[in-house]
Amino acid sequence: MDIRNYPAEPFKIKSVEPVKMINKEQREKVIKEAGFNTFLIDSEDVYIDLLTDSGTNAMSDRQWAGLMMGDEAYAGSRNFYHLKDTVKDVFGFDYLVPTHQGRGAENILSKIAIKPGQFVPGNMYFTTTRYHQEANGGKFVDIIKDVAHDSAAYDPFKGDIDLNKLQKLIDEVGAENIAYICLAVTVNLAGGQPVSMKNMKDVRELTNKYGIKVFYDATRCVENAYFIKEREAGFENAEIKDIVREMFSYSDGATMSGKKDGIVNIGGFLALRDEDLFLAAKEMVVVFEGMPSYGGMAGRDMEALAIGLQESCQFEYIEHRIKQVRYLGDILREAGIPIVEPIGGHAVFLDARRFCPHLTQDEFPAQALAANLYLESGVRAMERGIISAGRNRETGDHHRPKLELVRLTIPRRVYTYRHMDYVADAIISLYSHKEDIKGLRFVYEPKQLRFFTGRFEEI
Repeated sequence: MDIRNYPAEPFKIKSVEPVKMINKEQREKVIKEAGFNTFLIDSEDVYIDLLTDSGTNAMSDRQWAGLMMGDEAYAGSRNFYHLKDTVKDVFGFDYLVPTHQGRGAENILSKIAIKPGQFVPGNMYFTTTRYHQEANGGKFVDIIKDVAHDSAAYDPFKGDIDLNKLQKLIDEVGAENIAYICLAVTVNLAGGQPVSMKNMKDVRELTNKYGIKVFYDATRCVENAYFIKEREAGFENAEIKDIVREMFSYSDGATMSGKKDGIVNIGGFLALRDEDLFLAAKEMVVVFEGMPSYGGMAGRDMEALAIGLQESCQFEYIEHRIKQVRYLGDILREAGIPIVEPIGGHAVFLDARRFCPHLTQDEFPAQALAANLYLESGVRAMERGIISAGRNRETGDHHRPKLELVRLTIPRRVYTYRHMDYVADAIISLYSHKEDIKGLRFVYEPKQLRFFTGRFEEI
């Protein structure tokens, strides 16, 4: 592997945060006390934290300066107008509803756009998104193309919606019974896989025939734009911001967690084109979040998010971001470690089925693998498989996704290539004695979003 294929960090380090490594005996005690759930480990006991890229990013000097410009007025904050103008500039939406984070926007959209019994088709579920859709009476239907469920298959745009599946659903249930299309860019649980511009256009063309709205999950949209520039003909010379703007021109609105491609530690929003939907959303934001001019955010955080959205569209930033993830994935692939192909934008995903073939899905191989990676190395990752999928509300049985994954999520502007080397070495070492990994069973199972707080024991 030629290190020259990976760009150097496009930033200088001005402030550092010390990390420490506790010994293996201590880590064994920690993981048992955490019920073999990496979400329940204290951060001070983690050496390299790849649990999530949500809110774990390093902000720039301009963003930190923006915090000092916070207008914390209860109504009419100037930072709201800066964020509103930025969303209009980057995404093209006229109406903005700030929320405390992405799931706040998902909740509001689900309440104003779903009637009980309606279907919400999407390109693979996401945990909190599907929860809010189902809690408001919707029925999620997966219409991603089949290749997305095969971790070893290569497809440059694995996140695309299968138009035949969408048409079939429309024919079966009727357009009036489809609340909206939920299109994620990129698709997290497929391995951070992008959606092509052509697919977005085609989805828009098909839904226009039936008057069906399309809302994007914009959480990692800049990463998606980079893949379009890299892989889709006609966009080689396009600016990242122009690609983002075109992507969203084919949608009616978007939810966004600013904690990812907004490069901030908290915040999100719902952006809309339709004024009537906006007025309905404003009523909901007052109930669940706060005044329409701050939602669930402080003025200083709206300012940092406005700056972060512009910074994320800089090519040097997003190129390094994508290729640092790819660097880790390339090392693992060359070592024969089973990962999701192609390598996505925000994380490298280990295929726990192939990593731990001695464990059945009911023995929770991804949860066990994540716990044992921490025990091996002090590296914290997270499960994305049967535990995250939850249970079927009607049958009570587990949802059984074809993908049983461990997500190694890289925070933005936080770690160096040498940190990635350490992570790779730890995974390769663990793979050499993977048969030692034992299956798990629940000792405490929450009814909702169980992966956050569930507890396990070894079988």
